[in-house]
Amino acid sequence: MITGGESLVSHAGGALLVQTARRSGLAKELSSRLGPWRPPFAVHDPGKTVLDLAVAVALGGDAACDMGLLRAQPGVFGSVASDPTVSRLITRLAEDPDGALAAISSARAVARERVWNWAGAPTQDGQVVIDLDATLLTAHSEKEDATRTWKKTFGHHPLLGFVDHGTGGAGEPVAELLCPGKAGSNTARRRPPAARPR
Repeated sequence: MITGGESLVSHAGGALLVQTARRSGLAKELSSRLGPWRPPFAVHDPGKTVLDLAVAVALGGDAACDMGLLRAQPGVFGSVASDPTVSRLITRLAEDPDGALAAISSARAVARERVWNWAGAPTQDGQVVIDLDATLLTAHSEKEDATRTWKKTFGHHPLLGFVDHGTGGAGEPVAELLCPGKAGSNTARRRPPAARPR
């Protein structure tokens, strides 16, 4: 659907992501934990900027300038940082990558625990059950690590991990390992052994 020259339907999922981040507490946790990276008198909150970057990626963006998609719809996404502001934040976070990643990871962990509690305890006898499964993804061009698959197609054979929430739960995706199409399906070794020199 196009209204006023803007495509709205393709970005509707972004509004859902923003609401999920707010309801789960992820937005608040990111703001709190990334506070030390906020310079004095800064207008934009580093936590919201990182969240906006994540939403832009989820909507198909592959560069920081793709946040322009969000900036064009302030009624949905609020005030979005300019490209130079985003660049400066990334530079600040890159000066302490371990601290920045730890802050983001801890914010995600708090939000994830909150959501898991709402969904019901994802444990069985005190253990979190992770369901591992591989699936074939067809690639129509020479993507990195794409190879012929055991099904005689061409693409990838990623290994996926889902948390099993018990009866009636579909499970939450928690990890993905992108592997070449020729990776075995009945082994934990996801990359074929390197060819030995002759």
